[in-house]
Amino acid sequence: MARPGTVFMCSECGGESLRWAGQCPHCKAWNTLSEFKVVEPKRGRAAAAQTEPSRAVPLTELRADDAPRLALEWNELNRVLGGGIVPGSLVLIGGEPGVGKSTLVMHLARQVATRARVLYASGEESAQQLLLRANRLDAVHERLLVLAETDLESVLAAIREAAPGVAIVDSIQTLTDPGLEAAAGTVSQVRECAARLMRLAKETGIPVFLVGHVTKEGSLAGPRVLEHMVDTVLYLEGDRQQEFRILRATKNRFGSTDEIGIFAMGGAGLEEVADPSASLVSNSSLTTSGTVVLAAVEGTRPLLVELQSLVAKTNVPMPRRSANGIDLNRLHMIVAIVENRAGTPLGGSEIYVNVAGGLRIEETAADLGLALSILSNHRETPLPGKTIVVGELGLTGEVRRVPQLDRRLEEAARRGFARAIIPSGTPPGRNFGLELFEVRNLAEAISAAFLTHSVPGLSSGFKDS
Repeated sequence: MARPGTVFMCSECGGESLRWAGQCPHCKAWNTLSEFKVVEPKRGRAAAAQTEPSRAVPLTELRADDAPRLALEWNELNRVLGGGIVPGSLVLIGGEPGVGKSTLVMHLARQVATRARVLYASGEESAQQLLLRANRLDAVHERLLVLAETDLESVLAAIREAAPGVAIVDSIQTLTDPGLEAAAGTVSQVRECAARLMRLAKETGIPVFLVGHVTKEGSLAGPRVLEHMVDTVLYLEGDRQQEFRILRATKNRFGSTDEIGIFAMGGAGLEEVADPSASLVSNSSLTTSGTVVLAAVEGTRPLLVELQSLVAKTNVPMPRRSANGIDLNRLHMIVAIVENRAGTPLGGSEIYVNVAGGLRIEETAADLGLALSILSNHRETPLPGKTIVVGELGLTGEVRRVPQLDRRLEEAARRGFARAIIPSGTPPGRNFGLELFEVRNLAEAISAAFLTHSVPGLSSGFKDS
């Protein structure tokens, strides 16, 4: 039983309970309830600045032109945000430590500062440290205001006084509401600070960007309700040792959640990658066994991605399967299909798969390319040059159709590819100058990929019984 004036809150879902329990009664997570004291929030300057109650208006009287989006210089940012920054929106940017979150928002601040004032409130760096980073990123501007503060009331007052075009808080876990007797970064502080910033954004129409830390599991730190409160959730992905960074929208009330932005990290900070296909495919490795070029689609953008596989014989009883950029369970399924439907024994081999550039492929249209990549390295036979592969594999070995085939072929032709292995049954509107090989099953795909007329032991994609 909680003491008077205290409740127990779940760190996963933000649910409250009057009694402690090993399992949260709301989300059923274990060992996530923590006790905190409930204190009536103090009425500060933000409360005195409240406007009159809003009036309900007919939807037909509203115009979208009254709240135009603020377009940025980088089209990669505009793409992920759904066309630009929406007035009054609350955007949460998460990512692993050192991936480049603060660098990204500093670039964003510089681009907005060319047209409007920007308030950058940092609870992790001093004003001098912000200046050093801005100098390195060439982001110094007279309309870029910086504030080194962790007190929520001070940050809210500064935003109201400056009335910037965009406000940035780096990070939400460093803010503290003086009305709550809890340490910075706790569930209650994160939730209350985000709620008050959200109310400010909706009342004033000022877009607010929040930078958030992530846990060891890769999810945003703080209660899950934080993601439900904001309008947009962006994750900056990538290995600190690699060049590319992927900005992915997992939630967006004003646009698609399928879009990604691709950036390159250099000595002068981040740079947008205008032509990802040219950067993600290395022409020097296309004649190596195990390398296949996939025609993937992320949202509305077609991408050519290089997939590499390595099949190595081993004597260990349980060979290792490792995937970077591909779901590991998907890899296990494709290996089973190749073994059963292509008659290729892989039980005594370790298999390693990697998507070049640090990109992660979620769609099933990469199935056929993954299977041919494994077979290519196993046979030590490369695919013919300038060949792309598109298709989903079923458990019976059939090659299934994929969406947006025309866009994939058009991108391949633009990058100078000559051949394409695609599913049969849905001929594209145009071949874009490509030699098309329509395949119905894995056996036909193997014949087309390795330029053979027949595959030993195979007739129609099924292993002979």
